[in-house]
Amino acid sequence: MTTPPGWYRDPSAPHMERWWDGTAWTEHRRAPAAAPGQPVPQPPSASGGTGRARVVALTTAGAVLAAAVVTGAVVLGQGDDDGGGAEAETVPTRVTSAAAPTSATPSPSLSADDPLVVVDELNGITLPLPDGWVRPKNIAVEDVVMTTDGTYDCPAGVGLCRHGLVISRTGTSTDETSPRALAQQDIPDAADAAYDRDLTGRRPFGGIESHQVVGSGQVAVAGRAGWYVRWRVRTAEGPGGYVQSLAFPSSVGTQAPVVVRFVFDAGKDGPPLADMDKITKGIRVLGDADAGGGVGSSIGPTG
Repeated sequence: MTTPPGWYRDPSAPHMERWWDGTAWTEHRRAPAAAPGQPVPQPPSASGGTGRARVVALTTAGAVLAAAVVTGAVVLGQGDDDGGGAEAETVPTRVTSAAAPTSATPSPSLSADDPLVVVDELNGITLPLPDGWVRPKNIAVEDVVMTTDGTYDCPAGVGLCRHGLVISRTGTSTDETSPRALAQQDIPDAADAAYDRDLTGRRPFGGIESHQVVGSGQVAVAGRAGWYVRWRVRTAEGPGGYVQSLAFPSSVGTQAPVVVRFVFDAGKDGPPLADMDKITKGIRVLGDADAGGGVGSSIGPTG
């Protein structure tokens, strides 16, 4: 059994807690959140043993880590230029197998309001919330599940714009059922809605002048075979942006297909394109922390 996402003792910094996303440690850390006089939550031991066993396991892990540092087996600080990504991937596998939670016991901090995920209950999925992204507030666009933080004056001088949006909706407006056909059919509408005319008929970016397909292909999403199409859109005003339509079968209810739209402004102020892949890879079936998937994952044929 694999432990669901939650806050656990950080194996590389025992005085901190670190977020376990259900499959691997993330870069998110925080100070222990225990109430006054209460112990900080510990990662459950693989055997579910007593408190004495857990203390012994942690002591052993600390000794192994110290030995690894002395012999040069653990290399920290690589990848500091990109936010410590290499360290975040390396540490869980460099300590010991006991460093990764293995019990099915949920973390006391886990809740539907967890700051690291957003929930789409209608489609039965959760999506990770990367740094710089927030839950939607005061936005008229339907089905938005997250936005970049803050707004700015639109390039054409009409209204307020956001540098990034992610929209999750049920694909019921078409007879198409294959993820590939759904994504290819949705991408023009997604681009128009993002960079051509808004809901009031205005053109915040002066309209779309051209687009280029910069990516498309099969992708695994929450263990299901899906398809994505990504466009680079150029507008009359401003730097334009990137739009992606991602389609995959739902695993809940009537199993109607799910379409997730990504809208990222181009230019220095836009969110990193890597967030598209990070969000896609982190989509999970609601209540199932073990369902994996993402760009580049191994999947079967889509049929």
